[in-house]
Amino acid sequence: MAVIITCGGYVLLLLSEKPDLPPDLWAILLAVLGLYVAAHLAVRRFAPRADATLLPIAFVLNGIGFIAISRLDRDLARVQAVWTAVSIAAFVLTLVFVRHVRTLERYRYTCLLLGVAALLLPSLPVVGEEINGARLWVRFGPLNFQPAEAAKVLLVVFFAAYLVDKRELLRSGTRRLFGIAMPDPKHLGPLLLAWAVSILVMVRERDLGSSLLFFTVFAAMLYIGTERGSYLLVAFVMFAAGAVAAYELFGHVQDRVTAWIDPWPVARTIGFQIVQSMYALGSGGFAGTGLGLGSPQKIPNAPTDFVFAAIGEELGLIGTVAICIAFLLFVGSGLRIATQAERPFNKLFAAGLTVIVGVQAFVIIGGVIRVIPLTGITLPFISYGGSSLVANFVIVALLLRISDETTARAEEPGARSTAAIAPGREFVQGHHR
Repeated sequence: MAVIITCGGYVLLLLSEKPDLPPDLWAILLAVLGLYVAAHLAVRRFAPRADATLLPIAFVLNGIGFIAISRLDRDLARVQAVWTAVSIAAFVLTLVFVRHVRTLERYRYTCLLLGVAALLLPSLPVVGEEINGARLWVRFGPLNFQPAEAAKVLLVVFFAAYLVDKRELLRSGTRRLFGIAMPDPKHLGPLLLAWAVSILVMVRERDLGSSLLFFTVFAAMLYIGTERGSYLLVAFVMFAAGAVAAYELFGHVQDRVTAWIDPWPVARTIGFQIVQSMYALGSGGFAGTGLGLGSPQKIPNAPTDFVFAAIGEELGLIGTVAICIAFLLFVGSGLRIATQAERPFNKLFAAGLTVIVGVQAFVIIGGVIRVIPLTGITLPFISYGGSSLVANFVIVALLLRISDETTARAEEPGARSTAAIAPGREFVQGHHR
């Protein structure tokens, strides 16, 4: 079905331009089929018991994104096709080399150092590069990428491993602050570190989206690991303080908030992008104008920041809702994998990886439709961007590895199903086991 949707959409896009199909079309379609089949065979070989829904959903989203990018810019589509091949290669290599997820748990502090280094790399004066007001890119010769995409996976490894070790200490409250039981301050180091890193990314690299993503993922993992709602309240207060500081310190944050509240008075300047996306979504209506029959190229930076609006114009409300459903299915499958996992690290790691994709999708879609201020992160699997695509397929591979380990463990003689364990006791019993 993923192949049919991708190839069928691409053929319809070509037919909207001229009645004759190009002679090399079949080579392109066979290449797409070959990539998808290669990834599927890798799963059957290295993770045969893994969840069967994640990879097809990722392929559908990636295929829709490739069609949208081809509609907007054929040159970017060629580059994205190359990055898709690289991403599937990274997916296969992850399945080959990460045979047991608990191996990553042993290198928690190595992952922490590499993750923080990756976040700080764009701020270096030689290799760092600023694009569209944000300093997120690193350039080594012809290669240009965002190291923050790798950092989010590395830091989730560390945080999951840390929570496994310190979970009971973080759950028990030895002190009270404003009536809320809090643990010893030294055990709150990871939350404070996550807050400091997000503030540093926001200040130094002027990227509100990545800082929001990192902090939200860490706060969600802390809540999942400790089951204490007070941490969410503390995290919200810390995020609100950082957001207010960012609004007061940075002019581009003020511009985005102004365009979010009312873009029409500034429609010719800072609100132009938002206004054009609203026109695109309005023009699409319920069923869309049809592939190749809209004008999504009028939206600035449509392949990266506003690909959702471009899809909404030509596929309409039906297409955008379908994309939202696909992300909901992806997040649901990821959380199911986390719920079924018996090992504490696997459970938290799967939850953190799933939250990355879910929060990232919410933040960018919410910014495009003006639910929240616009941020500069990409829509997973869909937006143009090589480093983001590679990181997301690595996330899929890690989730499949966790799913395969859980199923294999459940099939062992004498193993009992996690479904029989009460929800509040899953983590503790898995830890003792």
